[in-house]
Amino acid sequence: MSSSFALRHVRRLSISAVSNAAVESPPISMTRAQFTSKLRTEHDPNKVLEMYQEVSKHDISPLFARHVQDMTVKRLAKAKRFEDIEKLMEAKKSDPKVEQEAFVSTLIRSYGLAGMFDHSMRVYEQMGELGAPRSVVSFNALLSACNHSKLFDRVCQLFDEMPQRHGFLPDKVSYGLLVKAYCDDGKPELGIEKLKEMEEKGIEVTVITFTTILHALYKKGSVDEAERLWSEMTGKGFVPDAGAYNVRVMNAQDGKAEDVVKMIEEMKEAGVKPDSISYNYLISCYCRNGMMDEAKKVYEGLEGNGCKPNGATFGTMIHYLAKNEMFEYGYRVFKDCVRGHKFPDFCILKPLVVGLAKGTSKKRAKEIIRAAKRNYPPNFMETLKKVEEELGLVGEKSVDIEEAASETC
Repeated sequence: MSSSFALRHVRRLSISAVSNAAVESPPISMTRAQFTSKLRTEHDPNKVLEMYQEVSKHDISPLFARHVQDMTVKRLAKAKRFEDIEKLMEAKKSDPKVEQEAFVSTLIRSYGLAGMFDHSMRVYEQMGELGAPRSVVSFNALLSACNHSKLFDRVCQLFDEMPQRHGFLPDKVSYGLLVKAYCDDGKPELGIEKLKEMEEKGIEVTVITFTTILHALYKKGSVDEAERLWSEMTGKGFVPDAGAYNVRVMNAQDGKAEDVVKMIEEMKEAGVKPDSISYNYLISCYCRNGMMDEAKKVYEGLEGNGCKPNGATFGTMIHYLAKNEMFEYGYRVFKDCVRGHKFPDFCILKPLVVGLAKGTSKKRAKEIIRAAKRNYPPNFMETLKKVEEELGLVGEKSVDIEEAASETC
């Protein structure tokens, strides 16, 4: 029996079972945001697998299914559970949907997220056996997997070989992924060359592609070249979005605060709404320049500007507040972290804990340690215990900061 026949035979046998399961399975009660939040705070790989298997039993949208799969693979990869990733992905080859190119593309991409590009390549090469057609869709998934695996030279090689071998043309997404490979490899000048090639071939250039090159140029220190590209982009009628503006704001954050403020005002005047990332750069700039009162005003005004603080916001604020011995306000920001279910790395939290314990409040330092024990991976427990002992917090009474935070939401 050929491998191609065997794969298709397994799928036929599974069709009725899968169909019946889909009919009998009730709709899932967990939203995408709830799953993400729950997975973010779960550090046991076995429980991550259980969550994935539970969600997979239900009839969910393809978009949600892809999100669940990607999140699960990332968490398993972080725990170096590559064999589990392989088992999950290979089991999907018996799903009747495997004859759909979009479905196979999710497998290719997920392997790439785990840095398992050899597996991505193998799935791509098996598509004929699986009964799935190859087009630019699965090709783009392969390039994306290659980028995630940081095999930038391989992206260029595949770009030259695969379209010709399988009879399709690269599209704007393909070119965008190639440009990203050049830029991530520190060669934005090659990305600029591809922009010219795209224009010559009549392939649409997107603002995202321009933004990718701008980011690489600023990162490389080629500020003048980046500004020239910005002028070229806007001169050709491209309308920069928040992502494009944020690249310029990012470059300005190491300088004067008024320059960052000016750029954010420029965004508003252009009809582009600054987002949390924009304000994070402004907060960071204020903090680096010792302007903590101004940083606090921006932080407190985030919701009024239609934004929410994210992990980077909390991390920046807590780091600089502790550095400036503003421990009480740092504790307040930490409570916001708890409400938002976003916990900074302990190396950021530790100076705040030490400052509170040695200064204003051992009780509050203990509250932070207590919350950290609930939300950090098991391998952090010894570190937390050691800090607790060194600061004399063992036996110190404290309230449950997480319970208190949930009551105020």
